Amino acid sequence: MIPDVAGRLTGAGVAVAVQAGAGAEAHFTDAAYRDKGATVVGSVAELMAGAAAMARVQAPTPEEVEAAPEGITVVSFLAPATQLDTVKALVQKKATAFSLDLLPRISRAQSMDALSSQSTVSGYRAALAAAERLPKFFPMFMTAAGTVPPAKVLVLGAGVAGLQTIATARRLGAQVRAYDVRAAAKEEVQSLGANFVELGLESQEGSGGYAREQSEDFLAKQRELIGNEVAASDVVITTAAVPGRQAPILVTTAMVERMAEGTVLVDLAADSGGNCELTEAGRDIVHAGVTVTGLTNPPSSMPTHASFLYSRNVLNFLTLILTDGELTPDFDDEIVAGSCVVRAGEIVHGPTRDLVEGKVKP
Repeated sequence: MIPDVAGRLTGAGVAVAVQAGAGAEAHFTDAAYRDKGATVVGSVAELMAGAAAMARVQAPTPEEVEAAPEGITVVSFLAPATQLDTVKALVQKKATAFSLDLLPRISRAQSMDALSSQSTVSGYRAALAAAERLPKFFPMFMTAAGTVPPAKVLVLGAGVAGLQTIATARRLGAQVRAYDVRAAAKEEVQSLGANFVELGLESQEGSGGYAREQSEDFLAKQRELIGNEVAASDVVITTAAVPGRQAPILVTTAMVERMAEGTVLVDLAADSGGNCELTEAGRDIVHAGVTVTGLTNPPSSMPTHASFLYSRNVLNFLTLILTDGELTPDFDDEIVAGSCVVRAGEIVHGPTRDLVEGKVKP
């Protein structure tokens, strides 16, 4: 939470408590929060005392839920399919929990869409990370010593992160090509001045504008066809992810070995397993002369603006469930209902309930 958002909440009649030093890494001082009417406290115990709602980035741990008041409301990236112990703790606490990664993809929810805002940061960082590691220029240079051609960048996945990657790489002067399993992405890619790679495969459009999970047969055919594009690129940036699922493997070890020495692959899906077989989260691996970078939590590397955007998303969501400073969620509202995982101790999100009850495997 940035100080400006804290001030907007206090102005709306909400008492805001912030842990001391919470904003330090994003360059927001404790004094800035106090100036906006927030109370700065030293310990988690003080922070939790009497709290009606807890706003976070990541999901709380089961231990943190245990320390919270009964009936607390939690707003965060809960990612419930991967946080079943936390979900069970929320049930025991008779809590209500909203997960921002479950927001319906409708126009009214755009101002709350934290997945998109953080993907914007991630896509920007991915292009910069590639440019830093590539031992060549991104733009074309015409000099007295000769002409330097632009770098050839291939972006796999044209969701929000991929489109921002394309836009940033184009601003840096690279020649950009992009591929996505959704046919609808072609127009967006071309609108940014990049070329869309046509593989002649069936579109894999899922619900809400996301790509659906692909079969292994589809992925095998896709890898076969995309191999030549990967081999011809100076930079490959992979951004393909399915919410709540393991990231699909798009680039095999054999494909990396076809790339030229000194080329770079940046994997934005490292946190969910990676799109490349060689990816190791948080590390740079050099294989056959190719640098494979597994970026983890990319928004944290730009904490000031990532916090600015995320805070606004959370503020807009809280505004939806607040009336005169009190929590009054309307569960007939599709945004409120769609993002709710646990309501007063009952799991109301069907897929999460099935996981907890063992009806399906994680």
